[in-house]
Amino acid sequence: MTITEHRPGGRRPGAVVAALTIGAAGLALAPPATAATTALDRYHTQKIVWKDCTLGPDDEVGKELDKAGARCADVTVPLDYAEPGGRTIKVAISRLAATDRANRIGTMLINGGGPGPAIDMPPYIRDLMGDAGKRYDLIGMDPRSIGRSAPVDCGWQIGTWIRSAGVDRRGFDRAAAFAKDLAAKCARVDPELMTNISTRNAARDIDVVRAALGERKISYNGASYGTYLGAVYAQLFPGRLDRTLLDSAVDPAKWGPGLLKDTGEANERALAAWAGWAAKRNATYGLGATRKEVLDTVLHVVQASAREPLRVGRFEVDDNVLPALLFGYLGDDRDKARSELADAVKVFTTAAAGRPAEPGARLDEELTFALTGAESRYGSAQVALLCGDAAGERDPEVLWRDVQRSRKRHPVFGAVAHNINPCAFWPYTPREKPTRVSTRLPSLVVGATGDTRTIYQGSQTLHRLLPGSRLLTLRGANFHAPYQAAYGNACVNDQVNAYLGTGVLPSKDVVCEK
Repeated sequence: MTITEHRPGGRRPGAVVAALTIGAAGLALAPPATAATTALDRYHTQKIVWKDCTLGPDDEVGKELDKAGARCADVTVPLDYAEPGGRTIKVAISRLAATDRANRIGTMLINGGGPGPAIDMPPYIRDLMGDAGKRYDLIGMDPRSIGRSAPVDCGWQIGTWIRSAGVDRRGFDRAAAFAKDLAAKCARVDPELMTNISTRNAARDIDVVRAALGERKISYNGASYGTYLGAVYAQLFPGRLDRTLLDSAVDPAKWGPGLLKDTGEANERALAAWAGWAAKRNATYGLGATRKEVLDTVLHVVQASAREPLRVGRFEVDDNVLPALLFGYLGDDRDKARSELADAVKVFTTAAAGRPAEPGARLDEELTFALTGAESRYGSAQVALLCGDAAGERDPEVLWRDVQRSRKRHPVFGAVAHNINPCAFWPYTPREKPTRVSTRLPSLVVGATGDTRTIYQGSQTLHRLLPGSRLLTLRGANFHAPYQAAYGNACVNDQVNAYLGTGVLPSKDVVCEK
């Protein structure tokens, strides 16, 4: 998943294969021992104690893992890798052991992005991988600060930091006050923990897990933020990755507080494509008979929410919230997702007319996530990682000018993509510089041309930064993480599963059609 998505209640759930001629890289020698690796020996050689995954009667994730035959464990890692003899934390992992032991390939670590939990993912990923999935020990790991791994909770009354700057300066000032309040709440959390939350440390945790599992190399299956985590791991620990899938990649140079800045164009295009779809179904939704009429309806409800918050069930939705909600619907161009967005806009249209408006199931879930503290831990952990990885612009006036410049080209989503966020007020300075990724890594990078979360150019860039990689493009789809999120494109699935099963990359970059 991406930083703009959430997973309340657990995990989201599936042509001719090009000639395969490039062999997987041979076993690379591990880097030589150093004082740092010696200091980590006690972590690398720790005994992992496997146990049931269910933590209590309400732990649905644990129950599903136990039902699938997975086992869980806690791996001890240093809180601060500069002081490995100091305070420690526990990183939670799950393992679904290979069932085809005679043809076992090795261990594969999974990260589904978010940043969010991944401990739940092995059964889901095994199903996606087909026969190849039976040949891996699949490891789900909650990165530090997330899920079961030293979780951060800033006590927010919302689940996400993502908001629009609104339609005018009043909306931007409200967004700035909102972001400042979120940062202030996070300042009250354990400072030692907060200053050691970063992707670099999460990558170091992965290497402790690798060593504790007794593996010289591991395979990796990452999507969205998980592509950045995987790339950082490859850079910090060259030679320790085997078969590597990077689905819907983040441009490493753009990970940080300004992550969303390049997403305005892709989301406006996706909104226009949806508007065309809705116009053809005007008899059902009543949002307009042409694409322009539907887009005008969207702009109308945004403007109405700026004049007075729209009452939707028990929620009030203003111009800071409404565009961000729409943003959340545009990562999927399949009919079900498009109908859910049409239903939501219809509800907002009803509310804008001053009539009673009740949310459907999907909209109620999105509003609960955005406007209550039920998922505070999820948003808190995201921001801790984002702000802990890189410093961003701290001058609200600079950010306001960015918003204003974006409005003409991106009337709905420019104010989301360029809005101020808690990193502008973050009480801590990143302890390390961002990782500069440039390392040889035979791997398969997947990207959809219409991705609204991690835009397609991110996959192209990561492919260029990783010599030895191949780029698998899904052309014509407005979809995020087409493999991991089960878009159902047979060409993509066959290419990925062939690589994961054989270790052989396509002879050249491949394009699949929607």
